[in-house]
Amino acid sequence: MSNITLETVTYEQVAKMFDHAILKPEQTTLDVIEGCKLAVEYDVKSVCVKSCDVKQAASLLNGTSVLVGTVISFPHGNAPTSAKVAEAIQAVRDGAIELDVVINIGHLKSGLIEECEKEIAAVIDASKKENANVVFKIIFENAYLTKEEIVAACKLSVAAGADFVKTSTGFASSGATYDDIELMRASVPDNIEVKASGGIKNLDQVITFMQKGATRCGSSSSGQILDEFKKRRGL
Repeated sequence: MSNITLETVTYEQVAKMFDHAILKPEQTTLDVIEGCKLAVEYDVKSVCVKSCDVKQAASLLNGTSVLVGTVISFPHGNAPTSAKVAEAIQAVRDGAIELDVVINIGHLKSGLIEECEKEIAAVIDASKKENANVVFKIIFENAYLTKEEIVAACKLSVAAGADFVKTSTGFASSGATYDDIELMRASVPDNIEVKASGGIKNLDQVITFMQKGATRCGSSSSGQILDEFKKRRGL
């Protein structure tokens, strides 16, 4: 990925890295409207909204190229499997096409690898019965995990049928790091994508994450970062 630089990437390549996050607990339905407008204006890949806001976002983005994503069992991942499955099914019915599912962090750290894999598989299988095209990103919350646990989470996510592995919720003590992206990229097959999330505030971070192998970034600063790209590239 070393051939990726600010000078070699296009605006579209950078814009389509972004899942524009509208996930803060205090954000309102008006914030969803404004966030969806921003997402369309900057032509990002998707919005990632709270599950209660999926229906609104799907209505606002109908007919655009911006996808609707949401989070499941966010931000701690500690709901029982049945609740995660129910939330995921409802999200798909409401119009979400990408689901970022928080792994059960405590159970992962307890060594319950098979249980974590079965839970993720149950969420994926139930959701795909509603819509076979739904994309799944599994959130690990790396701030709480050892390198060995991150590798284990990568392997169980792949075995469960995930499309992406993802670093963080953005609500822990730290977010995405370059080392974590390198480790996750090395721990999954080439067909599995890697998403960096948490603390992504500037263009240089995004370019470096791309160089390390990330194919998606979650950020609430998408507009500012893409404005920075335009300014630095003279667009």
